[in-house]
Amino acid sequence: MTEVEEVGIPMSDGSTLPAALARPSDAITGDQEAARVSRAGVVVIHEALGLNADIRRIAARFADAGYVALAPDFLAGLGPKPFCIIRFASGIGRTHVGRPYRQLQAAETWLRQRPEVAGGPIGLAGFCIGGGFALLHATSGEIDVVAPFYAAVPKDPETLAGSCPVVASFGGRDRVFGGGESRLSAALDRLGIEHDVKTYPTAGHSFLNQHGPVLSAIERRLPTRGGHDPAAAADAWARTLAFFAAHLGAAAHV
Repeated sequence: MTEVEEVGIPMSDGSTLPAALARPSDAITGDQEAARVSRAGVVVIHEALGLNADIRRIAARFADAGYVALAPDFLAGLGPKPFCIIRFASGIGRTHVGRPYRQLQAAETWLRQRPEVAGGPIGLAGFCIGGGFALLHATSGEIDVVAPFYAAVPKDPETLAGSCPVVASFGGRDRVFGGGESRLSAALDRLGIEHDVKTYPTAGHSFLNQHGPVLSAIERRLPTRGGHDPAAAADAWARTLAFFAAHLGAAAHV
């Protein structure tokens, strides 16, 4: 699998946002032909657990599919858990003006300026709280496609006005977020936004993530009925890549 490197994204206030960067293997060989290829970028937004090994794994999978993937750590600098999670969630609630939105915008700008992307299109993929964050941010008009996984869906459909195309996935056994498909589909239908939204009846929350045995055991006992589901994960990943290919395109010579 693609190697992931740690990078720092400069912020306007002088701070640095830690992130993980995953690039297609042919983009880092130094080959002159590969250097003439412009690729789409994907920003991967972590769940409440923050930037961990699993999110780095997912970023690497996007790179294996040909995208330049960047996974920022939105919990960095917010103090110890659980306070950092609460502060992150609070920032998301101030739509388009909170600290996470400023960081995400900086991450997108940094990614677009990478020589491998060279101003190309950008997609978002978010998980749990990161999925809801991605949905809200995708209405900014600067994102080409968004993939929220088991995300909170806004109650007011007008909140999603102006969104880019959406490919979303939910777990049917998730008693907290599992009902999001009908509300999200109805909102996107009403707004005329292209979408592919699907619920996997036998899966719970976090079915595409791969957490350790202890956390997985805890997740299975929560109302969200979380845990990795290989069949649902494989189908959701295939749908996401197909949707991304349609809206971001494959790597193209420039």
